[in-house]
Amino acid sequence: MLEALDFVPEPSAHAELREQVRSFLRDHMAAYPTDIRARSWQGFDADFSRALAARGWVGLTLPKAYGGAELDAFARFAVVEELLCAGAPVAAHWIADRQSGPLILRYGSEAQKAFYLPLICRAQAFFCIGMSEPGAGSDLASVRSRAQPDDDGWLLNGQKIWTTYAQHSQYMIALVRTSGSTEDRHRGLSQLVIDLATPGIDIRPIRDLTGSAHFAEVFFHDVRLPAEALIGSEGQGWQQVTAELAFERSGPERLYSSLVLLDAWLAWLRQRGCRDDAVLLGRLLAELTTLRGLSLAVTGRLVAGHSPVIEAALVKDLGTSFEQSVPLLIADAIGADSEPPPALLRRTLDYLCQISPAFSLRGGTREILRGVIARGLDLR
Repeated sequence: MLEALDFVPEPSAHAELREQVRSFLRDHMAAYPTDIRARSWQGFDADFSRALAARGWVGLTLPKAYGGAELDAFARFAVVEELLCAGAPVAAHWIADRQSGPLILRYGSEAQKAFYLPLICRAQAFFCIGMSEPGAGSDLASVRSRAQPDDDGWLLNGQKIWTTYAQHSQYMIALVRTSGSTEDRHRGLSQLVIDLATPGIDIRPIRDLTGSAHFAEVFFHDVRLPAEALIGSEGQGWQQVTAELAFERSGPERLYSSLVLLDAWLAWLRQRGCRDDAVLLGRLLAELTTLRGLSLAVTGRLVAGHSPVIEAALVKDLGTSFEQSVPLLIADAIGADSEPPPALLRRTLDYLCQISPAFSLRGGTREILRGVIARGLDLR
């Protein structure tokens, strides 16, 4: 399916890099069935991530001085797009590569950059995000986890929830309150980088409807952190986390979560010489092509040095709506088909029908995103 989108031009094509990634994936992904590949950026495989890192494909945009490739965001877009379309298990390094590394590069001290960024580029340090909390939902300004100054560091208490793969991560970057109260909203919030091996941290995986446990809740009980755990400036966490969310929401992973299913269904139709669903396929391809163009435009904003908060929120909202529609439309088409689907295609479809409601929750709910867009357009 990806080849059908190649007529949407990239300002920097990175054709050789794409072919290298495709060759690697042909060698490493042949044994993965589609119901496993459908998990893609929720598929945790540390060895696979380290194999990518060994080829220089983790930390692509980070400076060479810290072990990165120092390429532009279009290069990362090309690699990410190939990985997602193949259904590669990229969850281990995903958050560190996508947002934790760039966040530390932008706001971290020189000591933080020198320590964390080489580990990220070698896929030797996996990060999770400590944003959501019980009772706060997507309203990050109302987080209640608190870090108080204590001796030469911080004393952290609180709880985070829906934290992806906290149980497999070495570090968390958490948004916590360091001064004031929840009524102060954006004031008094800061970001801390937390070594998850620190005493007082309790991580409890959450098993979902599909049987997976990629979410976890994390409890902090009198966790003592050094002063250098603070990223950026105390009290500036809201501005920093807003910039971080632009990285989280802008990538092609907000388009391709259902593409393995689409490819598998298309292969089954081709095998039978069936053309009855040509109109539906054309509709899906046209929508995906348009969304890819928008996502590339957001990447262009990142390359130009901007923080495309509004643009990323818009593409994420549209993209997750598309991702959610794919399994439902294919389920309807298969239900109307006179021939039952192969068992593997059915398992892939069942998984995505179960998990797809979460697509519009992760990275900010649809309602929150539309509020961000409305404020950015001065509509509220």
